[in-house]
Amino acid sequence: MKNKFMEAMNFRHACKEFDSSRTISEEDIKYILEAGRKSPSSFGMEAWKFLVITNKELKEKLKTFCWDQKQITSCSHLVIVLAGIDSVKPTSGEVAKRFSRNEMSKDTLDFYMDLYAEHLKKVLSSDHNIYSWTAKQSYIAAGNMMTAAALLEIDSCPIEGFDKNKVEEVLALDTSKYQLAMVLPFGYRLNTQSTQRRLDFDEIVEFIK
Repeated sequence: MKNKFMEAMNFRHACKEFDSSRTISEEDIKYILEAGRKSPSSFGMEAWKFLVITNKELKEKLKTFCWDQKQITSCSHLVIVLAGIDSVKPTSGEVAKRFSRNEMSKDTLDFYMDLYAEHLKKVLSSDHNIYSWTAKQSYIAAGNMMTAAALLEIDSCPIEGFDKNKVEEVLALDTSKYQLAMVLPFGYRLNTQSTQRRLDFDEIVEFIK
């Protein structure tokens, strides 16, 4: 199990060009997306959404606002990772709904709602602050999706190089509900993987006893 996981980590790299002739199977793309869905989130709010794009014309439109990166159009499936905004606000009703998935009394629910609102007072004070919070969490889901893909020998490339406002316009997003966090293409590499370069273990890990 350990070896298989590390093999996936060694396989994964930021793929710069995909083989546009190859398509990920429905079973495999659902496996990858399920890894995102199962990911942990703060307070269990799951403040994300994944748009899966295979339409060639839409990919071309998006590429224009993603620094013309060829991954956008050469990939099999383009996943747009969105960060939730409205759903994490106590007034939306979604927060109470998510807490209520665990059976609890009204008093206990009220306690958690008050705790949530107080703990996140500054975060919830503006959509800008909320986006900073939920976008960070969406990266946990994105990381898990990329690792799940690598286990299947499917490539990916996390992309932040985009015009956020323009991509949101093309996708006709209601930015009061969701905002763009990451563009994440999946597919099969066209070229040989470049050498993976990482800092030595001892340079980035310090054990404090």
